[in-house]
Amino acid sequence: MTDRIPLKRALISVSDKTGLIDFARALASRGVELLSTGGTAKALREAGLSVIDVAQVTGFPEMMDGRVKTLHPVVHGGLLALRDNAEHMAAANSHGIGMIDLLVVNLYPFEETVAKGADYDDCIENIDIGGPAMIRAASKNHAFVTVVVDVQDYAAVLAELDGNDDTTSYVFRQRQAQIAYARTAAYDAAVSAWMAQAIGEATPRRRSFSGELAQTLRYGENPHQSAAFYKDGSDRPGVATAKQWQGKELSYNNINDTDAAFELVAEFDPAGGPAVAIIKHANPCGVARGTTAVEAYRRAYDCDRTSAFGGIVALNCTLDAETARAITEIFTEVVIAPDATEEAREIFAAKKNLRLLTTGGLPDPTAAGTSFRQVAGGFLVQGRDNGHVKREDLKVVTKRQPSAEELDDLLFAWTVAKHVKSNAIVYVKDGATVGVGAGQMSRVDSTRIGKRKSEDMAEALGLDQPLTIGSAVSSDAFFPFADGIEALAAAGAKAVIQPGGSMRDAEVIEAADRLGLAMVFTGQRHFRH
Repeated sequence: MTDRIPLKRALISVSDKTGLIDFARALASRGVELLSTGGTAKALREAGLSVIDVAQVTGFPEMMDGRVKTLHPVVHGGLLALRDNAEHMAAANSHGIGMIDLLVVNLYPFEETVAKGADYDDCIENIDIGGPAMIRAASKNHAFVTVVVDVQDYAAVLAELDGNDDTTSYVFRQRQAQIAYARTAAYDAAVSAWMAQAIGEATPRRRSFSGELAQTLRYGENPHQSAAFYKDGSDRPGVATAKQWQGKELSYNNINDTDAAFELVAEFDPAGGPAVAIIKHANPCGVARGTTAVEAYRRAYDCDRTSAFGGIVALNCTLDAETARAITEIFTEVVIAPDATEEAREIFAAKKNLRLLTTGGLPDPTAAGTSFRQVAGGFLVQGRDNGHVKREDLKVVTKRQPSAEELDDLLFAWTVAKHVKSNAIVYVKDGATVGVGAGQMSRVDSTRIGKRKSEDMAEALGLDQPLTIGSAVSSDAFFPFADGIEALAAAGAKAVIQPGGSMRDAEVIEAADRLGLAMVFTGQRHFRH
């Protein structure tokens, strides 16, 4: 094997023709012979380039609506032959197989077809067969063949050729082969995932996930951990699709927390008014609605001002100037919203370390989806927690009925608790969180932490009493014992929402009745680990 291989003959067959003409013209100017197929050959000819049809080389026309055009020994022999193997070259000469030194292929737009909501048959027609076969052949033979599957690598190929007598190095070909194999793996993963969903196979025998590098990160959760951010190609509005207007690059923790913040605030329909969520370490430290965005922000901020410092702020509406000014009163890492006014962006421009992201929309909290988590030796897969309860779904289990206002706050608290690490307790009053207890081993501990945070804020705000008094409370899972209810009553809560389902539900209900609390069951829980 020779380290540097000259490019004399290229086969180009691309679906995405971005940059095609300039790239092909640059190759032709270097004396590279161009082979091509179908629409690619037509585009090259129209640009005045000399092109040889693959059908002319194989002796077979494109047939079956283009399904068969490159699946031929003349093509694959030209890609797979080992140039330093006398037997391979003798066979090639015997059968008139010319060598192919460069393969440029990007695949049928299967992922885009699925994303458009195309029907089953249309999706099937957009599964590429010849492309992946050629890519794999060229990649396997990277000792002699250069393969390109991404438009963004055209410039890299030309840079490699420049100053190197129009040759590519083995290291360069290795890198391109790795990129190519990752592309075909991602393509097959997309096809298999779509087909599993299309036929209703919830737990396919094999499952693959793929992503495209969006950003190499300085480090992960800690400086000694390497990290990167990959996009999965979906169009769900969020940090992966957002436009960053300013500020330094997002960190691993920024991305994780921003995603948590935006997914939470999206639970609140903008038609019901502005909502703001403030997140710290993936847990909400304040969530509120308001008649204006700035009112919602200030109410969310007043839940836990200490934790809000250096946090992530998410809005379900356009960020305006008044809200932007309020946010800049303390240090904030990231602000994410569907949109931001020009004046708001100008206000943030003075805060060079603050990142502003706009997404153009909100993710649908009811949409189905898949999440996965790595464990030693494998990974866990589950559906996205898109569970919701409505007022008519609630079952009142206590003697005291909750008031209409309490029901509103109970549903608000339930929505927030879905996004709090278990064990989760969320106190709400008048459409704003007033205490959050998260991630404790004991539900009673979470209850006490939420109460203590409310007491601290009451002191900071100069209130006569903590806002947990008279509040509505959500628990993400059932109370196994009456002690949790007793702790809530001690905090001043008057209404409770919880899934129910404990062996001691009767004991818990009796405690609520004894303490004068209203309690409703949802029949649904929201563990978040």
